[in-house]
Amino acid sequence: MELGRTTAQSGCPSRLDPAHLPVRFAAPDAAADGGERRILLDRGEVMVARHVGRTAMNIRLPMRSFRGVAVRVLPGITENFDRIAIVLAHRDRALDVTLYEADHDADVVAEWQTWASTLGLPLLIEDLDGRLSEPYSRLGQVQIARPGPRRRRSFLARRPRFLMRRKAGHPDRDAEVIRDEREIIARN
Repeated sequence: MELGRTTAQSGCPSRLDPAHLPVRFAAPDAAADGGERRILLDRGEVMVARHVGRTAMNIRLPMRSFRGVAVRVLPGITENFDRIAIVLAHRDRALDVTLYEADHDADVVAEWQTWASTLGLPLLIEDLDGRLSEPYSRLGQVQIARPGPRRRRSFLARRPRFLMRRKAGHPDRDAEVIRDEREIIARN
């Protein structure tokens, strides 16, 4: 297993790679002894290990218990600059797992979509008041969107013209069916 390195300021791993799971890393936890918890992240589950009051706790959470992969705005070091985090959002906010954190928004959308695709969870946006909402409407696991334009008479026609003139077959012209015969193949 790959060991993620933590940065001093945020406590989240510097860069977790969704293509190389499972990954084990430490994350800050105010309620735990020592102020950190150990997380093992895999495609199907998340394991959280922490010590609270000298009691060891190991929590195994299946991936279906998480609501989705959310984009969260965090307060920055200065007043004018906020940090952006990609978070594995759970119904219990204490069990959220920070997957990516940055001071700029350059790679956030790519990380957000990659993590959601890898873990099979929906994309979520967290409002400033903490509510989660989906940016795209879905029907089950399928995103619902307006259909794209047809290629017919498009600017970049990709099919040759003779293929565009093809018509559907004629079902009324059935093949001849021979019944009540002893042999279909005639032998001299």
